[in-house]
Amino acid sequence: MSIAQNLLKIKSSLPSTVTLVAVSKTKPVVDLMEAYDAGQRIFGENKIQEMAEKWEAMPKDIEWHMIGHVQTNKVKFMTPFVSLIHGVDSLKLLEEIDKQAKKNNRIIDCLLQIYIAEEESKFGLDEEELNEILASATFQEMKNIRIVGLMGMATFTDNQTQIKKEFTHLKSIFDSYQNLKSEICNLKSLSMGMSGDYQLAIECGSTMVRIGSSIFGNR
Repeated sequence: MSIAQNLLKIKSSLPSTVTLVAVSKTKPVVDLMEAYDAGQRIFGENKIQEMAEKWEAMPKDIEWHMIGHVQTNKVKFMTPFVSLIHGVDSLKLLEEIDKQAKKNNRIIDCLLQIYIAEEESKFGLDEEELNEILASATFQEMKNIRIVGLMGMATFTDNQTQIKKEFTHLKSIFDSYQNLKSEICNLKSLSMGMSGDYQLAIECGSTMVRIGSSIFGNR
């Protein structure tokens, strides 16, 4: 099946409440344009330099999502154009995004990444760290970021029960912050689920799925 056919098949299976991020990392612009021509406007990249190059080369009505781990020193390269940063996992990183967004006269939407997996390799905040960030004076004074939701990655396993447990845990954290609404914090998006587990993630309450190989084929 073509990229366009894959995309339309997946889109037709998603509830209208769920946003599809087409994970296009390592894929050439010609592949992304095939998805674009089939109607896809949200693309996820995990390397800032690659995302910036694609942004320059492609139509400007695309929303670019940074879905990988972000190094503080690279933030400035994406702040002119990035739509949503998924993996924010420290106050230090938020401060840098806020600072660079201000220089670009923008307010940048961010998701806080919560650590839910039973793997050492995954990044993210635990609930205590999440609380500390949201309660900190530094955070309250930021003017150029908006926390619009949470993001998490389940353990890489075939054990559906474990994945479901992790997704359900993230959804419960998400729900517990629903009455926390301010200028810079309003949790509307819950980004969880990838090619292998997005249906389960949606059952558990995901509003945003990140799908790559099921659209573009394996790398």
